[in-house]
Amino acid sequence: MMPGTSCIFRGPCTTSVCAKNLVSLSLINMKVKTISRLESDYTRERSNDIFKVQRNRDPTLHPFERAREYTRALNAVKLERLFAKPFVRALEGHQDGVYCLARHPSRITTLVSGSADGEVRVWNNATGNVAWLLRPAHKGFVRGIAFAPTETNVFFTCGDDKVVRMWNGAAAGELGEERDQAAPSSSSSPFVLDTPTTTAPTASQTFQPSAAPLTSIDHHSTRPLFATTSSAVELWEHSRLKPIRRFEWGCESLSAVKFNGTHGDVLAACGSDRTVTVYDVRQEKAVQKVVLAMRSNAISWNPQEPFNFAVANEDHNAYLFDMRNLAQSRLIYKDHVSAVIDIDFSPTGAELATASWDRTLRIFSANTGHSRDVYHTQRMQRVTAVRWSLDARWVFSGSDEGNVRVWRGDAGSRAATQTPRQQTASSYRATLASRFSHLPEIRRIANHRRVPKAVTVAKRTKEDMEESQKRKLKNFEKHSKPGTVQWKAERKKSIVEVEQ
Repeated sequence: MMPGTSCIFRGPCTTSVCAKNLVSLSLINMKVKTISRLESDYTRERSNDIFKVQRNRDPTLHPFERAREYTRALNAVKLERLFAKPFVRALEGHQDGVYCLARHPSRITTLVSGSADGEVRVWNNATGNVAWLLRPAHKGFVRGIAFAPTETNVFFTCGDDKVVRMWNGAAAGELGEERDQAAPSSSSSPFVLDTPTTTAPTASQTFQPSAAPLTSIDHHSTRPLFATTSSAVELWEHSRLKPIRRFEWGCESLSAVKFNGTHGDVLAACGSDRTVTVYDVRQEKAVQKVVLAMRSNAISWNPQEPFNFAVANEDHNAYLFDMRNLAQSRLIYKDHVSAVIDIDFSPTGAELATASWDRTLRIFSANTGHSRDVYHTQRMQRVTAVRWSLDARWVFSGSDEGNVRVWRGDAGSRAATQTPRQQTASSYRATLASRFSHLPEIRRIANHRRVPKAVTVAKRTKEDMEESQKRKLKNFEKHSKPGTVQWKAERKKSIVEVEQ
């Protein structure tokens, strides 16, 4: 536009004035983009909170993310093994070996133990003190202890003196409640109390002596019934001094009996003739039994899968069976180098603990044949009893040297309450370790355990023997006529016979 002429802005037009007016008009019609954000998205609510970090999660912008996560997983596994402290405390006081344990059906802090000198102790797990001391409860070994879920603070004991006793602590208050520890008082009573201001549980009933020493006892989950084993399985009622039913199937002696927690009319027992027998209390005879290659010492039902039970065997293994099909075991739990003496499922049914003659305690996942952890101490001798706590966080073991030991179910867990931030960090580390668990370095660190030298030597010897047997079988099959050597599954090798 020529200077001096009129323009759209109604005035004499000059070059500078017209340019300014055009810029103003363009600014009016232009869209301006600005960065806006809420204050709550980047500020902390409290001074102790961590700063919020804005991050673009596009994987193309983070090419080294997997490498960083691998390093974090490696550090997490190393720290977990470094700070793993499974041993909690030893409950001392028994003068002889501890051969049976029982947990209270409703109180987490109550545990009962029986020893070879006839002594029974009721422990408070929270303090490690003795709540009640029964000395002697029996003459000779205490072979079994069982709580009565149908009654409050009532438990049964049996021993080599062929007697079953029912102990009632209701009159003395809550069993296992915390009290001030005091020296045992000298008394002619068959039980001695560690607190002189209260009364001890009394043997409210003594049942008629059996014909043979009793080896175990277990109580029904909902009815006033309990079962004992000697030369046969005997079924008792609280109100009767004599057994109401007796089950026999050609066995000289039985070593363990357990009621099914869900199907209460079903129980199973282990015999000295290498049999595991399933009984139905509604019938007068056994339902079926399986004969194994070696004798079983203990039995435990899975509380969440009521058809499944596990037995501890003398051949260094534990076997998982389905009572609907005893022709083969569902799973074999290996890693022990000596006889497995006791076994117990956790209340969740996801894990089980085994006690062995090789002085170790092992924790297995219910669906894995090899142990995820092994517990031992320098002074612990043959482990003869094991039980999980009611909340599945602790494991109790009894051994030959007279101690009851408390272990963590997860060696890397801590008893202290965690803050939400600690819980998130712990969950993140566990997820990383699980994601990279297949890698050799992380698997080697996660599986590393220090075990006694005797166990290591025995394990190598056992591996050499098994390899020799496999090599021998392979050579025998190689030099035999085709079809003459029948292949047998590993889960069927220990099964000799199944009888209905």
